[in-house]
Amino acid sequence: MARVNCRMLDTGDVFPLLKFDLVNNESITLPQDFGKGWNVLIFYRGHW
Repeated sequence: MARVNCRMLDTGDVFPLLKFDLVNNESITLPQDFGKGWNVLIFYRGHW
Protein backbone atom coordinates (compact mmCIF):
# COMPACT_ATOMS: atom_id res chain seq x y z
CA MET A 1 0.00 0.00 0.00
CA ALA A 2 1.41 3.38 -0.96
CA ARG A 3 1.98 5.90 1.82
CA VAL A 4 1.82 9.41 0.44
CA ASN A 5 2.57 12.24 2.89
CA CYS A 6 2.63 9.72 5.74
CA ARG A 7 5.29 9.93 8.42
CA MET A 8 5.91 6.83 10.52
CA LEU A 9 7.20 7.07 14.08
CA ASP A 10 10.82 6.11 14.54
CA THR A 11 12.99 5.38 17.56
CA GLY A 12 13.22 8.46 19.76
CA ASP A 13 10.25 10.26 18.17
CA VAL A 14 7.71 11.89 20.48
CA PHE A 15 4.35 10.12 20.43
CA PRO A 16 1.70 12.46 18.95
CA LEU A 17 -1.20 13.71 21.06
CA LEU A 18 -4.28 11.56 20.33
CA LYS A 19 -7.73 11.68 21.92
CA PHE A 20 -10.21 8.83 21.59
CA ASP A 21 -13.86 8.70 22.60
CA LEU A 22 -14.67 5.37 24.25
CA VAL A 23 -17.93 3.45 24.00
CA ASN A 24 -18.73 4.19 27.66
CA ASN A 25 -18.86 7.97 26.93
CA GLU A 26 -15.44 8.55 28.49
CA SER A 27 -12.31 9.47 26.60
CA ILE A 28 -8.64 8.63 26.71
CA THR A 29 -5.80 10.94 25.73
CA LEU A 30 -2.49 9.49 24.65
CA PRO A 31 0.30 9.63 25.63
CA GLN A 32 -0.82 11.30 28.91
CA ASP A 33 -2.95 8.29 29.92
CA PHE A 34 -0.20 5.77 29.23
CA GLY A 35 1.23 4.13 32.32
CA LYS A 36 4.86 4.53 33.29
CA GLY A 37 7.45 2.32 31.64
CA TRP A 38 6.72 0.27 28.55
CA ASN A 39 3.29 0.44 26.87
CA VAL A 40 1.73 -1.37 23.94
CA LEU A 41 -0.89 0.27 21.77
CA ILE A 42 -2.77 -1.91 19.29
CA PHE A 43 -5.15 -0.49 16.70
CA TYR A 44 -7.58 -3.07 15.38
CA ARG A 45 -9.19 -1.79 12.25
CA GLY A 46 -11.81 -4.51 12.03
CA HIS A 47 -14.03 -4.19 8.96
CA TRP A 48 -14.44 -0.66 7.66
